[in-house]
Order: sequence, then structure tokens, then C-alpha cells
Amino acid sequence: MTHTRGWTGRVFIGASLDGFIARPDGDIGWLTDPAPVPHRATATNSAEALSWDSFFPMIDHLVMGRGTYEKVLTFGAWPYAHKRVIVLSTTLRADDDRITVVRDLDEAITALDRFGARQVYVDGGKVIQTFLRADLIDEISIGWAPVLLGHGLPLFGFLDHDVQLRLLSSTTSGNGMVNATYAVHR
Repeated sequence: MTHTRGWTGRVFIGASLDGFIARPDGDIGWLTDPAPVPHRATATNSAEALSWDSFFPMIDHLVMGRGTYEKVLTFGAWPYAHKRVIVLSTTLRADDDRITVVRDLDEAITALDRFGARQVYVDGGKVIQTFLRADLIDEISIGWAPVLLGHGLPLFGFLDHDVQLRLLSSTTSGNGMVNATYAVHR
């Protein structure tokens, strides 16, 4: 199903090389505090993949799931000041004035349209999967971490059709991450 919209849906996320965004218990220490392993970093093309510092200022709205929201709350300071944050959850109570809680995808789309969203950061495995299935993702930036977890929370889940991607840029960082930015090809 395709929705007419005035905003761009973008993903920016880290994943293990075998496609997991967290361990089964939600732990992301392997991503935020990886073991020191020597890597040789070289750019693989002339167009540099998006970094958090180049990606985040472009964003005016975020949509995330309850699990991602609860993980962000453990970070200490709220990292999304001056951004409108929508949390997609069927059970979360709306008692945090920094967020707007919506119960389903249609409510999220309505809220984004009502708030005048232009650049939307879609975060969290299930939310990314939901937006992909609804053809609401236009660009995907992934930092592939040099680790195999074997099991955990998958970045991508079931899709009822192939999603073709066009590589826009890629780079390798000093910590061994392979960062790639893709456009969703329609």
C-alpha cells in the first residue's frame, strides 16, 4: 500500500553483519562499546555515507517503537531536543510531554501530516519493518558492525515483496563499521 505524503522516511541504524540490531534482551553494548580490534579504514568511494552528525540535523520528526523509546530513556539526557518524537505503541501511556503516542501506523501517518513533517527518522526494528511494508521508507543508512551475534532482534523481517535498493554511498570507519546509504528504488 502506498500513501501520498509530503515527507521523506529515512532510516539510520547500526546492525551486526548478520542483521541484528540488538541481542534478544535488547542489549546493544556490542554496538556502542565494541571490543578493540584493529581495523584498516579506507573510503570505498568518493561519496561518503551519512554519519550521525550529517544525518541528524536534517531530521525534524522521529517515529520509534516503545522498545526504542524505553532504551533511549536509559541514555540519561534526552537526545531529541527540538525534534518532534512520535512513539508507536499499543500500550504506552502518554505521560511524557516530549513525545506523542500513537497506536497504529495510520495514526502515525496522520500525526506526521498534521505536524507538517518533512524529514522523518524511522527507528526501531518493528517500526522500520512496518514502514517498509507500507512503502514509507525512502532512504536507509546502515552501519554494519564487524560482529556476528547469531541471534537477536532482527533489523528486517518478513516482506511480502522485494525492496530494491540503490547504493548512494559507502565508507569504512576506523572501528571497522561499513557505513552504507541506500535509496529505496521505486
